[in-house]
Amino acid sequence: MSVAVGSLFTFDNSYARELGALCEPWQAAPAPAPRLLALNGELAAELGVDAEALRAPEGVAVLVGNATPEGASPVAQAYAGHQFGGYVPRLGDGRALLLGEVLDVHGHRRDLHFKGSGRTPFARGGDGKAPVGPMLREYLIGEAMHALGIPTTRALAVVATGEQVVRETMLPGAVLTRVASSHVRVGTFQYAAARRDPELVRRLADHVIARHHPDAAEAENPYLAFYESVVDAQASLIARWMLVGFVHGVMNTDNMTISGETIDYGPCAFIDAFDPATVFSSIDHGGRYAYGNQPGIAQWNLARLAETLLPLIHEDTDTAVEAATDVLSSFADRYGRYWGNGMRAKLGIADAEEEDDPLIEDLLALLKAQRVDFTSFFRALSSSLLGDAASARALFAGPDAFDAWSGRWRARLASRSVDPRETAEAMDRVNPVYVPRNHLVDDALGAATAGDLEPFHRLVDVLARPFEARPGLEPYALPAPPSSGTHRTFCGT
Repeated sequence: MSVAVGSLFTFDNSYARELGALCEPWQAAPAPAPRLLALNGELAAELGVDAEALRAPEGVAVLVGNATPEGASPVAQAYAGHQFGGYVPRLGDGRALLLGEVLDVHGHRRDLHFKGSGRTPFARGGDGKAPVGPMLREYLIGEAMHALGIPTTRALAVVATGEQVVRETMLPGAVLTRVASSHVRVGTFQYAAARRDPELVRRLADHVIARHHPDAAEAENPYLAFYESVVDAQASLIARWMLVGFVHGVMNTDNMTISGETIDYGPCAFIDAFDPATVFSSIDHGGRYAYGNQPGIAQWNLARLAETLLPLIHEDTDTAVEAATDVLSSFADRYGRYWGNGMRAKLGIADAEEEDDPLIEDLLALLKAQRVDFTSFFRALSSSLLGDAASARALFAGPDAFDAWSGRWRARLASRSVDPRETAEAMDRVNPVYVPRNHLVDDALGAATAGDLEPFHRLVDVLARPFEARPGLEPYALPAPPSSGTHRTFCGT
């Protein structure tokens, strides 16, 4: 049983207060020997909390769940979900707790959420624990995504519990403290709808509208406007994933947030050689969540959200279906605009022309055919505007094809009469030098699991400034060597 302590945070608990039917009050399991492994000082400052107080024993006790801060009301949240296309009516936080909500220094409401804090009523036979490696992975990837400008949940801390977790082998355990605008998911709406309680779905929708999509409340049809806002947020989010080569790996409906933030960095990874069919997850045997499938899966998930909202959109089912379908059908155009604008920015093209689509399509076909590293190519491309064409050209086994494409691209840029240096600088602001290269992530997490945290902290520091090339960090910009073989990721549960 956790012990109450004075508050490091000023808590409110609107989710637990307003939506008690969608959560269960619970406490974290005690950790026998907690030890702080990573603390996000920047995020602590955003939350208005003294990082040094969190590093103190009393703070670490809070971050691992051994002490319940004054005002907190820990609950395990309930949700359902389609997992690899199959519906599971009761999932929920099997190894996680919503500690409570705080207002950050900007007045924004943020969830504090544990992961790996022990069994809950939703554990479904699991032990509720988490190994050190996957919790540090979530910290690392979340911070990398944040630095890349992609909406994401973030990690405040990772604390070792001092006990071993049984997986394929015995592994050191840890608790992650995660921060999000909220943890409401498409699966939360699915769970509420499955209870056949329209008023509960309405209360959930009203809660989320007030918290994330307040403009919808003023619309003629607030629930349809809310749905449209979620569709647009997800179209923007998935486009941003695609533009940096991010593969989530497990896009179940319980892993899609209503806020539009990326959540749950389990079997995620970044592509090296460009190929839309790229799959990393060891359990995604059919490639459902492959890199190129992500926009379509997002739209499929949003269709499941629409199904839960139909009674709120209109009392006549046919009318509600027609209205929701119109909004859902707009996803492809919304995604296409966000992705197209982002891809033009990566190529230094500031205005849209009809010729851009075939230029982009032909480039991606070329990258795929010659298995060119996605991140390296776009970063090198700007150098060719400054007299260094060799860097990009060297990435191609058959450079003549690149030369032909490059001529078309240069002609497109020349039509705008913009200073090449300005264009190159603009490209470098959106094309990262450093992303979480899979082999580097694995090496850092392996070392951390064995007790050496230096490679992990070093990688976090590198990824915090992804667009700034820095001397001495050249190995962090390189893809895995061919000898490393096919990369596979695991959920870490």
